[in-house]
Amino acid sequence: MPPQQTITLEVTAMAYNSVKSQTGTGGPAVTAWGDKLEPGMKSIAVSRDLIKMGLDHNTEVKIEGLDGVYIVKDKMNRRWRKKIDIYMGQDVKAARRWGKRKVTITFTPNH
Repeated sequence: MPPQQTITLEVTAMAYNSVKSQTGTGGPAVTAWGDKLEPGMKSIAVSRDLIKMGLDHNTEVKIEGLDGVYIVKDKMNRRWRKKIDIYMGQDVKAARRWGKRKVTITFTPNH
């Protein structure tokens, strides 16, 4: 089987925290896939159109301007397109400082 091709995309990136006001019904630290988030994890949530492109649960992602590899652990509401949310634990100030910006991500599809 030939190796999967790497995809590079520009997406809108925001940040989120594991606090009740920002998360869904499973509890502030439980993702839509049932994973438990802990401060310090390099995790992102992705819009569902990106999931269809292969940016699926547990896919490794490099985000331009950030160190290390992030793992897809959460998915966003269906209304979002070409968007990721970077998990920033409980540091709401850090998430606000991040704001909203365009970033380039690179990943190998998970299917």
